[in-house]
Amino acid sequence: MNIILASASPRRKEILENINVKFDIVKSDIDEVILEDELPPQVVMRLAFEKSMDVAKSNQESLVIGADTIVVFNNKVLGKPKDKEDARNTIRLLSGNTHEVITGISLINLSANKKIIDYVVSRVKFKDLSEYDINDYINTGESLDKAGAYGIQGYGSLLIEEIQGDYFNIVGLPISKLSDLVKKNFDINFFYGG
Repeated sequence: MNIILASASPRRKEILENINVKFDIVKSDIDEVILEDELPPQVVMRLAFEKSMDVAKSNQESLVIGADTIVVFNNKVLGKPKDKEDARNTIRLLSGNTHEVITGISLINLSANKKIIDYVVSRVKFKDLSEYDINDYINTGESLDKAGAYGIQGYGSLLIEEIQGDYFNIVGLPISKLSDLVKKNFDINFFYGG
């Protein structure tokens, strides 16, 4: 079965490539809107489903993988910063605190009428950061296109004191959980390249 990743995320692409899964990329064109009164796990599962369904409609024989990742602090979703000052404020907020990173996963194969949706939560504790540390990080430019204003796989790793849970979830694709879901529901084993 052909596998399609419904995401243009270079991080998700790299995670799948690292385990030699054969897949194509077809970017979804949905508007990523958070609805009022939606709990964080509902947000990521709905958005992951919408992304995969958008792509699956044109690829009904394929297994389409959708994912969506958010950063949550004190029950508030922290999106991508609007500018450097917004990024700086977000990093200040996270400094010395623990937040959650939640990724929704959606697997759809329309020809088999299978739709699987799940999510993974990891917890990340930031170091107590000085203004100097925060400014140094913001000046790398890395924070501007990342939810929560940091990327753990780059310079953002220098901000982290501790993680609990799946590291790859924090990067954007909880590959172990994804592998389990694909194997259980579609009989595809990632150990053999998908």
